[in-house]
Amino acid sequence: MAILNVSRRLLFLTAMVASWSLSTSVLAQAPAASAPTAGTSRVKDLVDVVGHRKNALVGYGLVVGLQGQGDSSRVSFTAQSISGMLGRLGVRVDPRDIAARNVAAVTVTTELPSFVRPGSRLDVTVSSLGDARSLEGGTLIMTPLQAIDGAVYAIAQGAVQVGGFVVEGAGSRLQKNPPTTARVPAGAVVERAVVPVAEDSLQLALRRPDATTARRLADAINAALGAPGGAPIAVAEDSAAVRVTMAGKGSLELLASIEAVEVEVDQRARVVISERTGTIVIGEHVRLRPVAIAHGGLKIRVARSPVISQPGAFSTGTTQRADVASLDAKEGRAQLKALPQAATIDALVAALNTLGLSPRDLIAILQALKAAGALDAELEVI
Repeated sequence: MAILNVSRRLLFLTAMVASWSLSTSVLAQAPAASAPTAGTSRVKDLVDVVGHRKNALVGYGLVVGLQGQGDSSRVSFTAQSISGMLGRLGVRVDPRDIAARNVAAVTVTTELPSFVRPGSRLDVTVSSLGDARSLEGGTLIMTPLQAIDGAVYAIAQGAVQVGGFVVEGAGSRLQKNPPTTARVPAGAVVERAVVPVAEDSLQLALRRPDATTARRLADAINAALGAPGGAPIAVAEDSAAVRVTMAGKGSLELLASIEAVEVEVDQRARVVISERTGTIVIGEHVRLRPVAIAHGGLKIRVARSPVISQPGAFSTGTTQRADVASLDAKEGRAQLKALPQAATIDALVAALNTLGLSPRDLIAILQALKAAGALDAELEVI
């Protein structure tokens, strides 16, 4: 029995080893799944599909229930809107007789995505048109939302949610965020669908046009979906568009097949600076040529000292106070420094750090480097 048990165990281990070896060989022969690498992005993050876009919707409505925070009688169109709304409900009221502070006239905006169907819900933004102090606690009544063609595509209604507040008392005022702008989550119901026409080809528009990226995008799609030795299914039309054609597939099926393809993106060398906040962002491909820099700062100090003038004894004069200003100006001693050529982002940062300047001074240096032709990059000021 012992020998029989040992034999069975050996047969079981032999089968397990054979099965593991077979699985290993099969995995080795199977193509590896594509994984994202450094410097690559998905197609869906790089392009917009021509014809598959959002459409802006806008409407005019009323927010009620504002507890005295609504529009005043000076806003004539609010009273006219209230009169018109009540007239449609069977109540006739002269706009001149309306003096309600619980109502505010608002604009209602949202965006209608592609492929949306009737019955879907959208978030809407509500903004005051008159002199209402706050929309907090209000309710948006039924508001048609129109597109550029004048047709109604959605109806908005619901309780508004304000992200700010205003507190006043004893002459003091505390405010956080504008209380005259609010949102109605899922407040619009789609009444009409916008469905693009189904085609057997798609035109992909790059969000940042670039000839190199467009060519790489077409090559990546052909490598992922094209038949070996067959005609390419993706062709770069220009630096901003790539045309993808695949017979036998609809536009949605074709888009689902290519949106996860990884593409190596090429970017222009760019330096973005903000003088308001002192922010500097340097891109990957920025290059610095050899250059010498001298930068000195001018410091000006103005001080005021009070001087008291006393009148003489037994005189009719009064004590006078005057301010005497002292002015001091010092110009910093600038040293001429040579910056070496920098071919990588790390070398560029190391070269600029040797100057030991503040961000605002560094902004002036970068602008001067660009003017001198020593900075190979686009300089964008925001």
